[in-house]
Amino acid sequence: MKKDSWKGFDEEQVASITFEDFLKRIPSGNRRTLLRLKLNPRLKKFIEKVREVKKKNAKKVIKTHVREAVVLPEWLGLTFGVHNGKEFKKVEITLNKIGRRLGDFSHTTGRVAHSGPGVGATRGSKFVPLK
Repeated sequence: MKKDSWKGFDEEQVASITFEDFLKRIPSGNRRTLLRLKLNPRLKKFIEKVREVKKKNAKKVIKTHVREAVVLPEWLGLTFGVHNGKEFKKVEITLNKIGRRLGDFSHTTGRVAHSGPGVGATRGSKFVPLK
């Protein structure tokens, strides 16, 4: 049976990884976002809110509009409600989601399933009776 891991770390090691070590192992765009927390007070406030909620009740769904937040290792096992423009989609943080952004897991566009053409849409259907 294959054991889940993130960049060679198992679940226990990921939970104890230092912030500097974590920054070395994520993509550069996400790294810059985390290094510029002073410039983004909304993101900094959200990270503090997550830490408070985790201390009080880790089972609670944390609703957020902050789609640009990078998933931190300390969030492992938490559940977020990420807004996609219409509703809050549930996102449970697992090993494969660490280092990515919350918005990556709550898509803003849905699948469009088209049916056949309507009456009058083509030349052949111009004279088809409605009933």
